[in-house]
Amino acid sequence: MSLMKNILATSALSLSLGLASLASAQDYQPDPNAKPGGNIIVTYKDDVATLDPAIGYDWQNWSMIKSVFDGLMDYVPGTTELRPGLAESYEISDDGTTFTFKLRQGVKFHNGREMTAEDVKYSLDRVTTPATQSPGAGFFGSIKGYDAMADGSATSLEGVTVVDPYTVKIELSRPDATFLHVMALNFASVVPKEAVDEYGTDFGKHPVGTGAFKLADWTIGQQLVLQKNADYWRSGVPYLDSITFEVGQEPIVALLRLQKGEVDVPGDGIPPAKFNEVMGNPDEAKQVVVGGQLHTGYITLNVEMAPFDKVEVRQAINMAINKDRIVQMINGRATPATQPLPPSMPGYTKDYAGYPFDPAKAKEMLAEAGLPDGFETELYVMNTDPNPRIAQAIQQDLAAIGVKADIKALAQANVIEAGGTPKTAPMIWSGGMAWIADFPDPSNFYGPILGCAGAVEGGWNWSWYCNKDLDAMATEADSITDPAKQDERLQKWSDVYMKVMEDAPWVPVFNENRYTMKSTRMGGADALYVDPVSIPVNYDYVYVTE
Repeated sequence: MSLMKNILATSALSLSLGLASLASAQDYQPDPNAKPGGNIIVTYKDDVATLDPAIGYDWQNWSMIKSVFDGLMDYVPGTTELRPGLAESYEISDDGTTFTFKLRQGVKFHNGREMTAEDVKYSLDRVTTPATQSPGAGFFGSIKGYDAMADGSATSLEGVTVVDPYTVKIELSRPDATFLHVMALNFASVVPKEAVDEYGTDFGKHPVGTGAFKLADWTIGQQLVLQKNADYWRSGVPYLDSITFEVGQEPIVALLRLQKGEVDVPGDGIPPAKFNEVMGNPDEAKQVVVGGQLHTGYITLNVEMAPFDKVEVRQAINMAINKDRIVQMINGRATPATQPLPPSMPGYTKDYAGYPFDPAKAKEMLAEAGLPDGFETELYVMNTDPNPRIAQAIQQDLAAIGVKADIKALAQANVIEAGGTPKTAPMIWSGGMAWIADFPDPSNFYGPILGCAGAVEGGWNWSWYCNKDLDAMATEADSITDPAKQDERLQKWSDVYMKVMEDAPWVPVFNENRYTMKSTRMGGADALYVDPVSIPVNYDYVYVTE
C-alpha cells in the first residue's frame, strides 16, 4: 500500500538491488540531532481494526504494525531501498530460486524469548494457511508448496526449511523478481507461536513482535498506546518513549487540537474543507510535508453481480465519470487517472488516454447492452470526508446516464468487509482505503486487487475480476529476474494493465499526493513523515525536540 518524490527515479532500480547497495543501506545514519524521550499523540477517527501482521491491511494500521513487528527484510527509512531486517545477510542461488537467510542472533520478542529460524518458518506457514484468512497470502505464491497450502492439502510450506537455529532456506517454484520486497511486507513479519496459541483470533489485539515498540494499552474506542521496546535489536532507536493513538477524533477537531499544540500528527490528514486555509497560512504550511505516492483511487465494479457482468456496462460506467470535477473537489490534490498504475510507477503506459468522459456514448452503450432505461445499484463508500462527497459526485454522474446508485456510507472496516464478501457490494469507491503500493513494483497493483488470488472471501479484489490468461501473463512478467531484461518485464506489465482496461473491472479516478501535518515540536527528516513504506509516518526514527 506506498512511495515519494525524491525516490521515484530509483524505484525501477530497486528491483535489481544487489548486495552492494544493501551494504550502504545498512549504514543508514539516523539524525545526529535526534533526542531520545517523550510521547507523541496521533489521532484517528476510526478505531484500529487489528495489529495482527497477517491480517492488518489498511493504511491506518500499516505503520503501527511496522513499528511492532519486523520481517527478514526492511527498507532504509523514508525510501524504498531494501535493507536486511531480522536477516543479517542472505544469498541467492544463480537460478534465482533459492534464498538462504542468516538471522541476527540475540533478537528478542516482546515476551523476552529469543527469535529463531523456527519462528520464521512458523510465521510463513501461518500467513499462507487458509485458516488465517490473510489478505496477503497470495504474495507468497512463488514459494514452493504454496498451492498445497492454499488448497488445504498441506499444513506447512514445502519450500521453507530450517537449516539451523539461525539459518532459513526458502525455495521458490519459479523465479520471482519481487521476492525480497515480499519478505519486507508486514505479512512476512515474524511472530511467536506461543503468543498466537494463547490469544488465537485475538492475537491482533494482543500483538507480540520484535519491533521497536510494543503494545502497552488498548482501550477499544478510546486509545492505543505503543511503548518503546528497550531491548530493540537496532541500536539507538526508537527515540520516542511512547506513542498514543487517540481514536474517535473527527479530523476537524484533530486539526484544531494540533493548532493548540495538543496533537502531534492528525492521522487522517488535513480535512479537505480546511486544506486551502492551512496551505494559505505560511506558518501552518511549514508544518505540512508533501510527498508523491504510488496511489490510485478507483471505483470497483463487481463482475459477479448483474449488470456489471457485462463488459459494455462496465465500459459505459468508465465513460460516465467526470474525473476532473472530482479532482477539483479535493482541492486539486491529485491528477485524473487513466489506468490502475499511477504515473510514477515503473510499467505505467504513458501514451494511453483511458476512457473519455462521454455521457452520451455511455448511454448509447447501456442501450446496446439491453438497459436503455439504466438500472439501480449500490455504491459503498467510507464515511470520512471527502469520500461521501466524492460518492455524491459519482452518483450524479451515474444519474446522468440513467443509473440510480444508492450510497452506503460506512466505517472503513465495514466497507472492507463488504468488498471481501461475495456478491455484496456492486460498486465501491475506494477512497480512504484506495491502493497505495505495498512495494514499488507494477506487480503489486495486480495480484491482490485485480488477480484471481485476491478475488476470494476477505480479499482486496473487490471487483471479483479473475482473468486466468492475465494471471499467466503476470506470472511470466515476474519470472524475468535479470536486471538487463527489466524493460521487457515492464512492457509485459504494461500489456497486462492495458488488457485490464479493456475488461474495465475498475474506473480509475485519480492519483493522489500525500500531505502529512505535524506539530512544531516534531523532529526528523521530512521523508520520515511521508514514508513510502511506513504509511504515513516512520515512528521508529522521528523524535520530539522538547
